[in-house]
Amino acid sequence: MAGTVRVSRARKAPVGVDVRVALLDAAGELLSREGPGALTTRRLAGAAGTTTQSIYTLFGGKEGIVRAMFREGYARLEARIRRVRDTDKPMVDLREQGRAYRAAALASPHYYDVMFGHPVPEFTPNDEDVAASTTTLLLLERGVQRCIDAGELVPGADANHVAQFLWAAAHGLVSLELVGFLDLGPRRGVSPIYDEFLAASLHKYVRHSDSF
Repeated sequence: MAGTVRVSRARKAPVGVDVRVALLDAAGELLSREGPGALTTRRLAGAAGTTTQSIYTLFGGKEGIVRAMFREGYARLEARIRRVRDTDKPMVDLREQGRAYRAAALASPHYYDVMFGHPVPEFTPNDEDVAASTTTLLLLERGVQRCIDAGELVPGADANHVAQFLWAAAHGLVSLELVGFLDLGPRRGVSPIYDEFLAASLHKYVRHSDSF
């Protein structure tokens, strides 16, 4: 009908979908596929099925979205590591923590890139971001200390040093795997090659060669 004004309705995310997580996941996919230039409020709103206003309300803008991705990535990594329960075999538990690290990276590669890369030049982690990221290292350090206390690792070893060494090894392996430079085998479940590399990285600290 002539003269009728059509009022557009705001898109809504499907019922049951966490808009915040949907926006972060959409941001990760756009960033990976098209680069930082694709992270516009319009593109994100369309990809997540929400409004541009919700983006400003939740994150304040592009930098806030990337900062939230950084925090979310570490939160997911922490959650994976916390799923590893203490048993009476601390070295086995430590190996499971290493496996959890790989599983988290493979499950959320877009977040992993923001956590350890610099895909968006405008974003630099602040002190609070860095502090939030250290929890995972502390969990790993605790796992290492349990192994030292149980006599599985050499007495007097520095748990923080060993944890950082193990993290560096896991990070290197996973990073090469994610970009296709290293084939570690199945991306779901156990990777014997990955386990072997981690065991080799701990060799000089282990008191019994078959412990890890």
